[in-house]
Amino acid sequence: MSRIGKSPVTIPEGVEINVNGNVVTVKGKLGELQQEFNDIDIKVEDNEVILERTSEKKQIKSKHGLYRALIQNMVEGVSNGFTKELELVGVGYRASNQGQKLDLAIGYSHNVVLALAPEVKVETVSEKGKNPIVKLTSYDKQLVGQVAAKIRSLRKPEPYKGKGIKFVGEQLRRKAGKSA
Repeated sequence: MSRIGKSPVTIPEGVEINVNGNVVTVKGKLGELQQEFNDIDIKVEDNEVILERTSEKKQIKSKHGLYRALIQNMVEGVSNGFTKELELVGVGYRASNQGQKLDLAIGYSHNVVLALAPEVKVETVSEKGKNPIVKLTSYDKQLVGQVAAKIRSLRKPEPYKGKGIKFVGEQLRRKAGKSA
């Protein structure tokens, strides 16, 4: 039995969960998320969401913990939200934003301009003597991770000097350069 799937999801104050057939809708102060779940019975009982399997097939057993984690992330997102921070490491690397447009100068001949989804709030921090930081905030964990991965893929950190876009706190594997 899935240890994660067995444990119930507690519903904090201000969060409302509706189960309509196999579609779960979670509403909170930050927004509303909707997800479709198959092969699992979802019950909302006194501030807890309980997930039960419909059968003991391997495919259904594998989804039990996944669905519980997805519902937990939905509840966490609409109540607190998620934040990802990216750091631009390199000489002349800059970041700025105007509304939902992120403007990155990351060593190419032209600046890279990205239009972000309206659910993702972007903020850039540039302090003298420190690397620029891009903060992404949203109530949808999957969307924040996807946008952060897309930004990171524009200039991945290289292993010799570490130049590129990396997550704040990410440990990079560094290689020794040429030995003379």
